[in-house]
Amino acid sequence: MATVVAFHAHPDDEVILTGGTLARAAAAGHRVVVVVATDGRVTDRDGDRLTELRSSADILGVHRVEFLGYADSGYGEVFPPDPPGRVRFARADIEEAAQRLAAILRDEDADLLLSYQPNGGYGHRDHVRVHRVGKRAAQLAQTPRILEATMPREMLVRVAGIAEFLRLPAPYGRDVVGTAYAPRSHITHRINVFRYARQKRDAIAAHRSQVGAGAAARLFTVLMRLPPQVAGLVFGREWFVDPTLTPGRVYRDIFE
Repeated sequence: MATVVAFHAHPDDEVILTGGTLARAAAAGHRVVVVVATDGRVTDRDGDRLTELRSSADILGVHRVEFLGYADSGYGEVFPPDPPGRVRFARADIEEAAQRLAAILRDEDADLLLSYQPNGGYGHRDHVRVHRVGKRAAQLAQTPRILEATMPREMLVRVAGIAEFLRLPAPYGRDVVGTAYAPRSHITHRINVFRYARQKRDAIAAHRSQVGAGAAARLFTVLMRLPPQVAGLVFGREWFVDPTLTPGRVYRDIFE
């Protein structure tokens, strides 16, 4: 059996990008660890997202959850100042943050690190930092493999167009998806997580504080009430890029 460490920027990223894969690995008997760089709090008014993270992790079968201690850097043009006594992750010293993550990788004798692509998926400054810190930490801990969580860019473009037509909230705007994540031709691992779609759906529901109001809340309610077979169609695939491989062959398991 292997040990996989999934390194994420914020609570809820662990399930959105890798929830089905983590549940599948845990069900197969592998040890699964989730590390988040930030607590997801941009301001003091934000709720306790780490508690939601632990609930999500329990649903997915995760064995250990760790928090590196940084503050959320926020998304958009405004980069807020550091809160008292804490550093926003996008300002964190790369070497220091990598040492914190590397200590966990060594402690777990990790076989595989799940991280992000250089573009941070959709350009979030904390996600870009995850890539840089994760890459350096794997070097320090001599973790043998990294897979970068992603999504097919073409799929996101279609989703954005449909959402715009139906006047529904889209995960990413049209101005973002054109360069987001990875083209389908660059993806090296496509993981079938159909059997774990219910767990993924329920783990997403654990992050209730991130739903918002209005149309977003109504869409969330619909997604959480999907029958298992339909949920499998919505949440049934996850994708990764192995930066050491030449794109071409697509693998069906993260341990391939």
